[in-house]
Amino acid sequence: MGSRQHVRDIQSGPPLPYTDDIRAYKKEYAEALDAQDPLRSFRDEFIIPSKKDLKRKTLAAEDDNETSDPKSIYLCGNSLGVQPRSTQKYIERYLRAWATKGVTGHFVSHEDELLPPFVDVDTAGSKLMAPVVGASQSEVAVMGTLTANLHLLMASFYRPTKEKFKIILEGKAFPSDHYAVESQLRHHNFDPKEGMVLIEPENLDKPTLSTEQIIKVIDDNASSTALVLLSAIQFYTGQYFDIERITAHAHSKNILIGWDCAHAAGNVDLRLHDWNVDFAAWCNYKYLNSGPGGMAGIFVHERHGRVDEKQSDSDVTFRPRLSGWWGSDLATRFNMENKFTPQTGAAGFQLSNPSVLDITAVVASLEIFNRATMKEIRQKSVNITGYLEHLLLKYPLDASAADKPFTIITPSNPAERGAQLSIRLQPGLLDRILHSLEENGVVIDERKPDVIRVAPAPLYNTYAEVWEFCQIFLEACKEAVQAR
Repeated sequence: MGSRQHVRDIQSGPPLPYTDDIRAYKKEYAEALDAQDPLRSFRDEFIIPSKKDLKRKTLAAEDDNETSDPKSIYLCGNSLGVQPRSTQKYIERYLRAWATKGVTGHFVSHEDELLPPFVDVDTAGSKLMAPVVGASQSEVAVMGTLTANLHLLMASFYRPTKEKFKIILEGKAFPSDHYAVESQLRHHNFDPKEGMVLIEPENLDKPTLSTEQIIKVIDDNASSTALVLLSAIQFYTGQYFDIERITAHAHSKNILIGWDCAHAAGNVDLRLHDWNVDFAAWCNYKYLNSGPGGMAGIFVHERHGRVDEKQSDSDVTFRPRLSGWWGSDLATRFNMENKFTPQTGAAGFQLSNPSVLDITAVVASLEIFNRATMKEIRQKSVNITGYLEHLLLKYPLDASAADKPFTIITPSNPAERGAQLSIRLQPGLLDRILHSLEENGVVIDERKPDVIRVAPAPLYNTYAEVWEFCQIFLEACKEAVQAR
């Protein structure tokens, strides 16, 4: 892939245990890495489900001592992040404001508020979100849900003609992205069989896409393509695409490009502004811990968010989009006029007033991310994911090939992945291994028929947990092979 200056200093954190020294495979070594971890205190900011919690039949609170109940090994932040401890406090404060102020809570400030009045919560969200995705505050909006936002953005950025109407995307794109692109083509009266250009892996045993292959597909279809829409991190393989290089190449062919950052936001050190990305969308409930189906986010580069006054009359010019009340100019929003003038930037793409409850949950987590930095988070991600990979491939030193009935389909280059390893099992082993992991309090997710995805989230997962997971997983593999 292209040069990635921001990952060249990955050796600056705790030493990566790429060694066959037997001491590196002991739990004490993992605990020593945790002791050196500059982010170690952030684990206490999150509620990790206990092993007992995972098997409970009721939600009623119990009086058991939390510290005596062993925590699960939760390696599923790529699917749903755990709950920040502060979320309850933030939501309780919001409920108190609503209860005591009613509609006036839209405008009344409080000395002990955690968020501004309801009418300004979206601004508070964008301020905290911007550094997480490498953008200015004006380029980011916390709004809607991921697929709805992709439709809204494509309504603005997908402007097909009879000559240029194709949309390039991955053949293994997340199904919702595929559905959105297909329906956009149909909406514009194009046949998806002709309009969807799917980039398929050249080798199904290693189902990744090289940057060169993506660029070739863009070149081969440049004259008829109106838009490229790719995942920043591929959900199935965990591959991190070279956003900067691919974006530049699409622009060199006069093609707009958008990125689905669902598995990248809060995971890798995105620089959407500097990389000149046209638009992006993401959900906030994976690495950004906003809760199931939590409010999502969008990025619109500043060049597309300008609102310019015409010289000849009082009209304004701005990028066409599906418009709504909450995207209108703040100075005139409550004048109730039927003339739409958008806010500058991504905020001008908002439609309805946002759910304050949802944004409150997003902000509770973003506040934690802003106390760390994405550079630090990315550093630990590289280290802890490398540790996971090393143990899976090398431990124990006397393991035979039969003891390792799996392959890792995620790229081995740290610059080409985030905090996820996708492990493809040999046929027929998945269900038995999943059962063993579940019985041992390990939470990961599966992609049938034979892949599990393991994601150590840097803010709350530990090296010791990774070590414990590998003991459990490798033993489960051995038992599954014997049973087969």
